[in-house]
Amino acid sequence: MKYIFANLKRFDIPKEMDGINGLAPVNKWGSCLTKQIRETMNQYGDQAEIAVFYPEAYLLQAAEAKGAEDKWKIGVQGVYRKDTERGGNFGAFTTNRTAKSVKSMGCEYVLIGHCEERMDKAGVLAEAGVVDPGAVNRILNEEISCAVKAGLSVLYCVGETEEEQDRWQEVIGQQLDVGLGQVELSRVTVAYEPLWAIGPGKPVPDADHITKVAEFIKSRTGGCPVIYGGGLKEENARMLAEIPCVDGGLIGLTKFSGDIGFYPEGFAAIVEKYLGEGKGEDKGEDKGEGERV
Repeated sequence: MKYIFANLKRFDIPKEMDGINGLAPVNKWGSCLTKQIRETMNQYGDQAEIAVFYPEAYLLQAAEAKGAEDKWKIGVQGVYRKDTERGGNFGAFTTNRTAKSVKSMGCEYVLIGHCEERMDKAGVLAEAGVVDPGAVNRILNEEISCAVKAGLSVLYCVGETEEEQDRWQEVIGQQLDVGLGQVELSRVTVAYEPLWAIGPGKPVPDADHITKVAEFIKSRTGGCPVIYGGGLKEENARMLAEIPCVDGGLIGLTKFSGDIGFYPEGFAAIVEKYLGEGKGEDKGEDKGEGERV
């Protein structure tokens, strides 16, 4: 089984408010985008499990746009580390998004441990004078546990920074051991997100390095599916598809220069390139370097 994920981040923010959304008005963005990528997702739904991670405001729009026979899944960008309990907390979670709440809105997947989430949590801890990567992993473990208990599948992101490259096994090993401790792993897919390869001008990891890390993750987790989380795009889709131990990828932006953004036609091209046995030729466009997806 292959896995294709798309992280829509906050691609809904209009250009006039310094975002990149030129696709549709905000109140129609979720349904408009979903309708435009449905055909691709259904076309390849028998070849891969496909899920799209929406900002919370668009979950219901996505659910309404999804057909009963559609072959893709709705995901959300993170859940809180606590949830409602019978005889306990009935919903006192102001500002927080619980796993059961998104499950009730039609979600089947959740993205947890993305580098942006890890940086945010580490920043909050640093404000309190705490520098402890283990604490971040423990918090993420609580989130994953809540997600799995609510019946959600999890895409869990792990990866090392530039400073941690020499000890990547130690760093990723801790992220896996602590983050996935006491978790039912049948609901977990792991995304390898090399932070040192994210951003313009950064080196791009080659197939040998990705293979080495993916094999390590599979060994450490007892065989969890592993995808490349550093940006699945047209220029690396075939390379990634040809790595036996890599089971898919995470798509973020689909255009990296000029009018950058997430475009349905770009999404379709990436999925086809990865799953469609290399149909179509490289266009030689400048799609940028590694991307934080």
